[in-house]
Amino acid sequence: METYGSAGIAALGDPTRRAIFESLAHRPKAVGELAADLPVSRPAVSQHLRVLKEAGLVTDRADGTRRIYQIRHQGVQAIHGYLDQMWGQAMAAFQAEARRVAGRAPASAQKSGNHRQQEEL
Repeated sequence: METYGSAGIAALGDPTRRAIFESLAHRPKAVGELAADLPVSRPAVSQHLRVLKEAGLVTDRADGTRRIYQIRHQGVQAIHGYLDQMWGQAMAAFQAEARRVAGRAPASAQKSGNHRQQEEL
């Protein structure tokens, strides 16, 4: 099952979408303003914005005949939560493997390790 966090990361995998997202992090902008700073057409920027919007990373509002796009903070929080979860799982797996390997260490290595710990105290 894909979450907003993983969808957001996937959407930001494209360099153009990432550049659009980073530009919007400075302030809300219209499509034309975004396109002026990028080597792609307005329709291409609109398509990238649609992907970012579907991933929950940007939102838009009407301003006359234009649409103004801005960062959706809940989308950024979803990515943060997703990365925290992945980091927690990776650290738990590392800890379990370290304990497993430590349990297989030769008795002499464990004794000398314990002896060093006692000396440090």
